[in-house]
Amino acid sequence: MESNRLHFLITAGGTREYIDPVRFITNASSGKMGFALAASAVKTGHKATLITTIKNPQFKIKNSKLKIVEVESAEQMFKAVKEHFRKCNCLIMAAAVSDYTPAEKYKIKIKKSNKNLVIKLKPTADILKWAGKNKKKNQIVVGFALEDKNLRKNADRKLKDKNLDMIIANTPAAIGSEKSTVYIKKRDKNWLILKDLDKAVIAESIIKSSILNLQF
Repeated sequence: MESNRLHFLITAGGTREYIDPVRFITNASSGKMGFALAASAVKTGHKATLITTIKNPQFKIKNSKLKIVEVESAEQMFKAVKEHFRKCNCLIMAAAVSDYTPAEKYKIKIKKSNKNLVIKLKPTADILKWAGKNKKKNQIVVGFALEDKNLRKNADRKLKDKNLDMIIANTPAAIGSEKSTVYIKKRDKNWLILKDLDKAVIAESIIKSSILNLQF
């Protein structure tokens, strides 16, 4: 790795947790922010590995400094993050990883009936917490927090509990939108608010903050 170049590990999109071979639990994440972050990283001359659930995105990035790893489930994303984490300087978890997955996956398509269907869910692994615990001195970990209420309070708790270096908080209004309002915070620093900006502009700010050791 070149001494003046960073390696960003970025995640994007919403995971799919399969119930049976054709049905799955997911969310409305478009992956736009993750792709914008990867584009910004390579645009500034750095390397990026993008772990994404979004296949054939409209916002494609063509750059020799970018490696794309496709996954579907939270388990697959965790495996990919662990595989690439050691070589990165900065992990940015922009993906919307499912908090729960079916405890048991049906091997064949579930047939419709007049009876209620109960599906037992179990928690998925906490990728951010694992990264915060296992990061080295030359690594930083950046997380996202999507909150309906008490946004800054809950995001600040996540920042501390998961040993993150920076947190980006937003509301569900950001999902699928070209623009967003985000609240950015580094440990022991004040909140930086970016209001109603294109996600590409927000991504540039996040990448720049990471390059400058997260100093706003």
